[in-house]
Amino acid sequence: MTTATPTSPTMNPSFAEPSPRRASLIAGIGYLIIFLAAIFANFIVLQGMVVDGDAAATVANISDNPGMFRLGLVAFLVVFIADVVVAWALWILFTGVNRELSRLAAWMRVVYTVFLGVGLIFFFSVLQLLSGASWLGAFDQGQIDGQVMLALQAFDAAWLIGLAAFGVHLILLGTLIVRSGVAPRVLGILLGIAGAAYIIDTVAHGVIASYDDYANLFLAMVGIPSVVGELWFTLWLLLRGGKPRTAA
Repeated sequence: MTTATPTSPTMNPSFAEPSPRRASLIAGIGYLIIFLAAIFANFIVLQGMVVDGDAAATVANISDNPGMFRLGLVAFLVVFIADVVVAWALWILFTGVNRELSRLAAWMRVVYTVFLGVGLIFFFSVLQLLSGASWLGAFDQGQIDGQVMLALQAFDAAWLIGLAAFGVHLILLGTLIVRSGVAPRVLGILLGIAGAAYIIDTVAHGVIASYDDYANLFLAMVGIPSVVGELWFTLWLLLRGGKPRTAA
């Protein structure tokens, strides 16, 4: 009489590592989710509610529409989770090009994601400050307004530091693309330029006292290569990534 041997998770085909093509599709879908969630959270919620230099107006905007602010928090949480999935999928996709370089690129994206998660703590702090809890009676309205603004700026600072790690991720990712030969070299170069721009922008925030005077210049320097490069990369992931070289 024979007895069945339990199948370990490592032996179960459902736990098998996805093929490069499937990993590419996972990364591409993840990128689309990140684009949509980040656009809503950053440009519609944050930039729509935060008034630079006016804490009272910012608090009024959030208090008048707390549901929108909470949706922005949820959208950032979606980005937080999706970025980890994308990092994993890209590691699988490019591990055949250079396993250790692909691993390092994935880790740098995870580091960026951790800083985004830390920043979201300050998002929760804003909700606590505006919750109307009894312990808030220790502060007058002006103090609450100031602390809300400080929390939002702390979120920006944490995210900004994380973007330096994201810049390193893009440089490594661009290097892998150039080395792989399965995608246009220009795409890899463009992602590398975007990565360098993220790093320069983070450093500029720290060393240039009058950064606000050059904010539009830095925004263009980061925005143009990153938007074009990452959208192009997303399309490549969805349409061609992971396919045999002859098919690509």
